[in-house]
Amino acid sequence: MSELLNVSASPHVRSKDSTKTIMRDVAIALVPAAGFGVYNFGMKALLVLVLSIVSCMLTEYIYEKLMHKKITVCDYSALVTGLLLGMNLPASVPFWMPVLGGVFAILIVKMLFGGLGQNFMNPALAARCFLMISFAKRMTTFTYDGVTGATPLYLIKSGEKASSVSDILSQNGTSVFDMFTGTIAGTIGETSVIALLIGAAYLLIKKVITWKIPVIYIATFAVFAMIFGGRGFDINYLAAEICGGGLVLGAFFMATDYVTSPITPMGQIVFAVLLGLLTGIFRIFGGTAEGVSYAIIFCNLLVPLIERVTMPVPFGKEGVKNEK
Repeated sequence: MSELLNVSASPHVRSKDSTKTIMRDVAIALVPAAGFGVYNFGMKALLVLVLSIVSCMLTEYIYEKLMHKKITVCDYSALVTGLLLGMNLPASVPFWMPVLGGVFAILIVKMLFGGLGQNFMNPALAARCFLMISFAKRMTTFTYDGVTGATPLYLIKSGEKASSVSDILSQNGTSVFDMFTGTIAGTIGETSVIALLIGAAYLLIKKVITWKIPVIYIATFAVFAMIFGGRGFDINYLAAEICGGGLVLGAFFMATDYVTSPITPMGQIVFAVLLGLLTGIFRIFGGTAEGVSYAIIFCNLLVPLIERVTMPVPFGKEGVKNEK
């Protein structure tokens, strides 16, 4: 009888969505940005992506095989983690780095905490931060068209406040339009905002994600940058800050992770606002020009607290909190 019936408490909600279909849609949505990254940075970028994906999937398979657990590698979650990790790496990294990052993401952050649904932070971003802390020079060396140089965000941060953003970028052979299309130095998957927005639109249409977290996140950061960035309402500066770095990639594809983001409506708003504030603090007042990865994993740690304080009171039960 136990093989025929699944007994559980109500309510019983059915959905056509599953982990496999959701992860498949996320992988499909990442294809435009990943494909542009390969076009932009060449075959080495493709090898970095492949090594990252394979290392994540193999690590999950080997761990579950050794621990005699159900093999879940076919649910595409490890594939998505590997793809996101690879897209967060420069194409110039040595090939052992995506392998090391993939093992760290799956084994340390995901499997040792119970597998999918139990990880306390985004595995791909945790691995990126691990690699950044351990191998900072390699993780911040960006090559474009065979020339090693700084990213546009770094140029803006280190440029004179008296100079316009357009002048700072043009002196280094780039522009805000280049940042939007993606023909700039950076990590493999973060450069093309157009490609990322195409993928984001696909996820929104498929209802895999909602607009709330990414839009509030980006809007909060834009307001923070306008107030504290030292350039006021400079549309070129704001556009460059939004298009540069991993903000769009992080907002639509990693901050919206089901496992590491709040499920309460108010919690999602609080989460997104905190992401925008922390990203602004790290970028404007921090020592580096980027801050998306650290902002997201830090807020991931706050999710249990955010959900606790934003949990709605059930209708008809204790309408006045703490009533004696």
